[in-house]
Amino acid sequence: MKTSIATVSISGNLPEKLEAIAEAGFDGIEIFEQDFIAHDGSPREVGDMIRSMGLEITLFQPFRDFEGLPEPLRAKAFDRAERKFDLMQELGTELVLVCSSCHPQALGGIDRAAADFHELGERAARRGLRVGYEALAWGRHVNDHRDAWEIVRRADHENVGIILDSFHSLARQIDPDTIRRIPGDRIFFVQLADAPQIEMDLLYWSRHFRNMPGEGDLAVTDFMRAVMATGYAGPISLEIFNDQFRSGPPKTIAKDGHRSLIALMDDVRRAEPALAFTSAEMPARSSVDGVSFVEFATRGAEADRLEAMLETLGFHQSGRHIAKKLSLWTQGEIRIVVNRETTGYASSAYNMHGTSVCDIGLSVPDAADAVARARQLGAKPFEQPVGPGELQIPAIRGLSGSVLHFIDEASGLSDVWSVEFTSSGAQATGAGLTRIDHLAQTMSYDEMLSWSLFYTTLFEMDKSPMVDVVDPDGLVRSQALETRDGRFRITLNGAETHRTMAGNFLADSFGASVQHVAFSTDDIFSTAEELARRGFEPLPMSENYYADLAARFDLPPGMLDRLAAANILYDEDAGGAFFQLYSRPYAGGMFFEIVERRAGYGGYGAPNAPFRIAAQKRLMRGKGVPSR
Repeated sequence: MKTSIATVSISGNLPEKLEAIAEAGFDGIEIFEQDFIAHDGSPREVGDMIRSMGLEITLFQPFRDFEGLPEPLRAKAFDRAERKFDLMQELGTELVLVCSSCHPQALGGIDRAAADFHELGERAARRGLRVGYEALAWGRHVNDHRDAWEIVRRADHENVGIILDSFHSLARQIDPDTIRRIPGDRIFFVQLADAPQIEMDLLYWSRHFRNMPGEGDLAVTDFMRAVMATGYAGPISLEIFNDQFRSGPPKTIAKDGHRSLIALMDDVRRAEPALAFTSAEMPARSSVDGVSFVEFATRGAEADRLEAMLETLGFHQSGRHIAKKLSLWTQGEIRIVVNRETTGYASSAYNMHGTSVCDIGLSVPDAADAVARARQLGAKPFEQPVGPGELQIPAIRGLSGSVLHFIDEASGLSDVWSVEFTSSGAQATGAGLTRIDHLAQTMSYDEMLSWSLFYTTLFEMDKSPMVDVVDPDGLVRSQALETRDGRFRITLNGAETHRTMAGNFLADSFGASVQHVAFSTDDIFSTAEELARRGFEPLPMSENYYADLAARFDLPPGMLDRLAAANILYDEDAGGAFFQLYSRPYAGGMFFEIVERRAGYGGYGAPNAPFRIAAQKRLMRGKGVPSR
């Protein structure tokens, strides 16, 4: 099945858009009239340029305010159509999108509209062209694909068909299964867009908040299942109007779009395996059994300080790499790798970001399948030379150039710790930390949709609604992604200004991805006592915070004093209670978090974030965090 995207979906001038679209792997484009008009080449030159990049023009659009007009407007509409037919033939495309009329003088009536389209079909047929009719969600008389189909049916012309757009149908909450009644050969084109569920004017919602399938809340998969059930075999295309995308990097947006279409069609194929259509076979989304390791790129005194902090957190050095300057620090199921190499990828990561998380290892059922799916979805593979005695572990590039390695038991990759590391023989009781609860990744706000799509198309993960985290110097948008069993959790934190702590970390580290790692404990009070004994310095919280806790929650006797004494933060929801303990910031704004979840608490302590950030900034003033 051919993939396509409307040129209006991404930023740049026409050549820049075409280059990005071709590089992303699309088969064709919908050429948006405004993009053509703004370009200084002739129609024939534009068509040749598009085809020289390996693309075809799947659709010319839009042709507005055509059907149901009184004379002399009707005659003028047909004259306008003839001029567009001339243009289409010069460009080298044979299908035009006619959207339902919004003209204030347009007359209603299905038969009147059908008659107009029959005549337009006659004119198109004489030129070897076709006409597709689309119901705009805000159309004056036609705003439902069922009415548009009835007009096409009554027009009864083989050169006139219907164009379906997921946004226009789903935004009006029209049952997508009604599409199954339309013969597939009468559907000339399918446009796809998702959107967050927002109560607002349909036109404004459409023009500013559309996004890629899988990035929003609309039932795009159900829509596409219904389309494919008709026997439709034409292109699937993206038509996205989004303020962020219009100002974002075109190549990134185009790649996201292609990824979203490939993942969507894979979902459709799996949901309705009886449907016979061509879709790239790929492994299913991978489950994730947890974080196998987190690797820090660091050097010299900074590495010494990091390892000293790990010791205060109860980690012990359990091994050293057989050939490289890597030390392995463990506690419970947690593995932290400290990489002091001065060559290779980790060294490059350190040179760019300073001390930072450069690599994340994920435990998956099948590492080869995880990489195969990632590559089909456009992820870049990662490899570096393997030395004697080392294992070749599959990996891809992740956020900000970081790396994701995949480790499984079936292929023996989980033996890497005994194969590549010599044991120190040391035994330690630790401080009660059991596993990694979640990783917090920081990015610019404009990148959040991209990385949400990256994770949710690759892994079996659900996303929570986006929330605002209040920083004393601005807002940070946060969204949690997690597997249903909670074994793998990520929070994406989008910074809009360098004045926030997240934004400052992003700026100072030149785009390092992981700002903090959260560890789980089964008893945070016992853990806090052991950490104190080891010399751990917690993030000091204000007395005002604990006074407010007493007013907000009905805490058991004595608990408030215990929380305050250990600088532990507290929250609760309908599922249970949540406890948080933070390290002080280090290495330009990174930090560690320790959490205890009780009785099914499902969040991440968002109500505590403003107070935690304020406390961190009090310690960091004069160390790179801008003052207000």
